[in-house]
Formats: sequence, C-alpha cells, structure tokens
Amino acid sequence: MKTTIYKSRPDAPIIYLNSVKDDGKEIMKLTNHSFTLVVLSELDWNNDLTPWPSPSIFPDGEPFGGKADDYIRKLEEIISETEKDMTPEWRGIAGYSLAGLFALYSLYRTDLFSRAASVSGSLWYPEIRDFIASNEPKKIPDSIYLSLGEKESNGKTASVLENTKAIGQHFKAQGINTAFVLNPGNHFTEPVKRTADALNWLVMSSELLHLS
Repeated sequence: MKTTIYKSRPDAPIIYLNSVKDDGKEIMKLTNHSFTLVVLSELDWNNDLTPWPSPSIFPDGEPFGGKADDYIRKLEEIISETEKDMTPEWRGIAGYSLAGLFALYSLYRTDLFSRAASVSGSLWYPEIRDFIASNEPKKIPDSIYLSLGEKESNGKTASVLENTKAIGQHFKAQGINTAFVLNPGNHFTEPVKRTADALNWLVMSSELLHLS
C-alpha cells in the first residue's frame, strides 16, 4: 500500500481517499477548498475494500474477499500516524467504485469519520442495502455524498441506481445532510472530476453546516 499526503494547514479538514492509483495531484487541481488529502493506493482492491466475501458478478472475475474489517484496523493506525502533528477540523473518507462502497461501510465499523463520499460507488454489492438499513453508524456523520453515472445501472450492476437512491433516502431520514448526483456517462467517465466534485461538496457542506 502507498500513502501520499497533500498537505494543507495543520488544522485543516482531512480527507482519506482510497484509490486504484495516486491521482491526488489531478484531483487537487480541481478542488476549490483548503483541506489535506491523504491518498491510499496500491491496495488489494477486491479484498481490502469489500465488507464480506462474495463471488464475482463478472465472468472470469476474481471473487471478493470481504476483508474490509482488517483494512479498517490498518487505516486506524495510518490515521494515528498521519495526524500526530495535526489537529484537523474534521475527518472524511471518500472513494470511487469499490472504494465508495468501503467509505460507507467504514461508518459502521469506526467512529473516526464525520463526512463520507461514495463516488460511483459499488452499491450493487450483495446485501449492502439491507446492511445499511438494519445497522447504525458508529457515529452519525454530518454529511454524505453519493454519485453515479447515468449509464451505470446496466447488466450485472443493474441494482446500483435503485440501491443508491434508497440508501440516500435512508441517510436523509436519519437527519444526515445527503447529496445524490447523477453524472453523464458510464462508470469510467471522468473519475478524477467526479472525485474532485465530491471532495468539494464535502468541504462546502461543512462550511454551510458551520454557518448554520
């Protein structure tokens, strides 16, 4: 695993982004707010970011190992080490695809995050909708951002749009400031821009909550 930190001031908000590769420089160029970004890349993608084991839904695909709980314990150690000289105003977690699924799941396994963004999140994952509906986060987050591409709800992932909308409504019913954005294109369209939009919204929503 590789950790790359894009620092702001010591008391700035901090967002942890699980990513296939370190595209932090490209993302930060599209953000409008001051925050520290920690990009975690070179992960064991199908294992580290999935909440429980499941067969692949794709032909000849690798099964999902369901080792997210183990990775969350590693992430807690990373956070402690990363922030030893910081006093962040708040801490968020974000991710794209399976990392977006993980961002939401982590809210139910640790109380370290008060913001979360699931960008084109894999919320088609078996049983995730029921899990979220029947469990409580370790700490109710202030803000959650959900997004999808308008062409993602096809084939093996046909349930993703319905699940994402239902999960968003569930969060809203809990009084959580929740956004759902439907972007043009499919799952692979402009991931850097979509991620930057999500991070901008997390920071902006925090500013608005602070003002209110």
